[in-house]
Amino acid sequence: MTEPVRKSILLVEDEENLHDALRLNLELENYQVTSAYDGTEALKAIGNEYFDLVILDVMLPGVDGIRVAETIRVQQNPVPILILSARNSSADRVLGLKKGADDYLNKPFNLEELLLRVHKLIEKNERLQKRDSVPDKYVFGKNTINFKAQEAFNKKNEHFRLSKKETMLLKLLIENKNEVVKREMILQSVWGYHVYPNTRTIDNLILNFRKYFEEDSRNPKHFHSVRGVGYKYTE
Repeated sequence: MTEPVRKSILLVEDEENLHDALRLNLELENYQVTSAYDGTEALKAIGNEYFDLVILDVMLPGVDGIRVAETIRVQQNPVPILILSARNSSADRVLGLKKGADDYLNKPFNLEELLLRVHKLIEKNERLQKRDSVPDKYVFGKNTINFKAQEAFNKKNEHFRLSKKETMLLKLLIENKNEVVKREMILQSVWGYHVYPNTRTIDNLILNFRKYFEEDSRNPKHFHSVRGVGYKYTE
């Protein structure tokens, strides 16, 4: 039996002592933590990896936390964001939430409260992702996928056995139909990787789907690659 994938957190805090203390306590809670100490470093990490949560300080060198949050949302990345800030006026809180934060915690804060908020945000995000889950049997065009049995039939009634990874990827793409799913999210959800290792890994499965389900695999109507970003399923 494989162990569940540890939830991944990007910790963005430039105050070294606080950063180290937070990282230690998050790791003790079994989270996988990636560190960033300024806004530029944070945005680079978000572009390269999938995270279940971002903990984001406002007062950062270079690009501040508000700009980081705003940039994440402009890129249509739905990752939950918890802002930490010494600015505790209602106007600052409203600005942070307007720019894309899901929660806002003032410094100094209680560690137990922080860990509870982290848990709640990740749990809520998981529920939202599961809400759009597809049924065990899914029909599109003249194709039928049975996720539970890990098999499919195409318009010619040809039968295909699906590998576990093919089944998981199909389900993820269909759950997010008509939207581009980033490579990083696919590898985190299907393989459990946090860093994207190889473009061919997913490409080969997409080619399989085109062979199984498309009328013309060279001109796909359902399974699309979006260069440099990810993959998309359309009905």
